[in-house]
Amino acid sequence: MKLLMLDRDGVINQDSDQYIKSPAEWKPIKGSMEAIARLTQAGWRIVVATNQSGIARGLFDTSMLNSIHDAMHKAAIQAGGRIEAIFFCPHAADSNCDCRKPKPGMLQEIERRLNIPLAGVPFVGDSLRDMQAAAAAGARPVLVLTGKGRKTRDAGGLPESTEIYADLAAFATQLAELRPA
Repeated sequence: MKLLMLDRDGVINQDSDQYIKSPAEWKPIKGSMEAIARLTQAGWRIVVATNQSGIARGLFDTSMLNSIHDAMHKAAIQAGGRIEAIFFCPHAADSNCDCRKPKPGMLQEIERRLNIPLAGVPFVGDSLRDMQAAAAAGARPVLVLTGKGRKTRDAGGLPESTEIYADLAAFATQLAELRPA
């Protein structure tokens, strides 16, 4: 089995400048659950790596975040997929922690916990900080144009090796053709 890392907001579900603060606000992007199902069925292990500064801002607590993630897990299962684990940074942007993207700490924690080297492992995101974290961790940066992806692409400054796809479904179509070893 091979590993695939996904950002959450803007990749799997609709993003919001007001933050996703409850399961009712969590809405999958069209085709994302089916993409996760197709990848799971093709033998890929899927984990999520997401900044969640809404916790530090007091917009929601860890219990509510777990409820949101439960809704995401259920949606993936209903589509025939599986999200193996979710890693998140609860800190504010100014906290200078090692786990908040664009720093690679969260991705390195995935590497440690799953005992899988990140070299060549795709990390799909919609922001420059996602691409920077992927490159810094030695992973494969993949930008999708959903969420903030179009603005990110248009602003430039992406790591040289960044691949770009319309959405998670388009990337999944390409990746599912490559059966994991």
